[in-house]
Amino acid sequence: MQFPQKHTAAGTTIFTVMSALAQQHNAINLSQGFPDFAIDERLANLLGEAARTGFNQYAPMAGLPALRQAIATNFAQRYGLTIDADNEITVTPGATYAIYAAFTAVLQPGDEVIVPEPAYDSYIPNIEMNGARVVPVALQAPTFAIDWNKMRDAITPRTRAIIINTPHNPTGAIWSKTDWDELANLVRYTNIVVLSDEVYEQLVFDGERHYSVLEHAELRERSFALYSFGKVFNNTGWKIGYCIAPPAYTQAFRRIHQFLSFTVNTPGQYALAHHLANETRPTVGALMQQKRDYFLRLMRDTPFTIHQPARGSYFQIASYERISNLPDMEFAHWLTERHGLATIPVSAFYSNKKDDKLIRFCFAKKEETLTDAVNRLRGIETIA
Repeated sequence: MQFPQKHTAAGTTIFTVMSALAQQHNAINLSQGFPDFAIDERLANLLGEAARTGFNQYAPMAGLPALRQAIATNFAQRYGLTIDADNEITVTPGATYAIYAAFTAVLQPGDEVIVPEPAYDSYIPNIEMNGARVVPVALQAPTFAIDWNKMRDAITPRTRAIIINTPHNPTGAIWSKTDWDELANLVRYTNIVVLSDEVYEQLVFDGERHYSVLEHAELRERSFALYSFGKVFNNTGWKIGYCIAPPAYTQAFRRIHQFLSFTVNTPGQYALAHHLANETRPTVGALMQQKRDYFLRLMRDTPFTIHQPARGSYFQIASYERISNLPDMEFAHWLTERHGLATIPVSAFYSNKKDDKLIRFCFAKKEETLTDAVNRLRGIETIA
């Protein structure tokens, strides 16, 4: 039996590969982006309450009304935005799913999608599975800022969409209001759709703030904004996210969603709706900044180079230029096998596997996990 090759990605994802390698070598796993500490006990209790009180059957296709309203209220409180809970919010089984559904809603074979790289590894397969072509635009290391001339040059009559990720995975960079204005200037007289992956929107550090595409009145009218509860409440395994988009875009999104998962687990939605409604402002940003700062202090005693502290997200990029000339994939394997610490090689986030001798650490871990991890890097030997 010959199966069609729907995308160019080979084998399993780098996250699966490195997590399996970590397990094989009993290594600490700082590769995959998930916390290793408990969720809020109140949220856990609400999940049990949902199951005990009968919230065990299918929720409405768009999501529980209580959760959609809680999301709308939360955005009004945090951003001052008015969002129609019925016609602009769709609850999804995670943000990665929402990205796929948004691409599928707008793409046709022959379309082009601009993808700033390095990029989260689901983007390119999602685009290719819809018969569209990826047009990568390299970000500028070490700040990983957009080169707007390169972005402008990448647009053609076939450009159907641009995907943006802020705060950025894997680099921790964030977009400014000026960046959104620049993007608006580029797409103003086109039919280009914007997908804004904002799953780390509440993990922004050092007194900076997240600017959402939804705050840009012009861009909001042509954008899907995509979010994850897992990154806010440290419950990535619940796999619940949501999409906010204008009514016409939401209708197109739901036409796809209703024939993929149709709905999302009801007890989880119930728990999140009640938890979100009773929260004023999640403290995950302050918590993650403490973890980033702790990790960076520990890393000072290692031969790794930090060119720029992460400005947001779960992740810190580090250079091993003083340790080895190995390709980053080989170095990541060596680090896991020899020193018991799993990371992600940044070349995995480029379509052309560009290798700048950088690896990505996840610092969304308990302090003892981070301490143990970095202790394994002290006195690391220099290798060829």
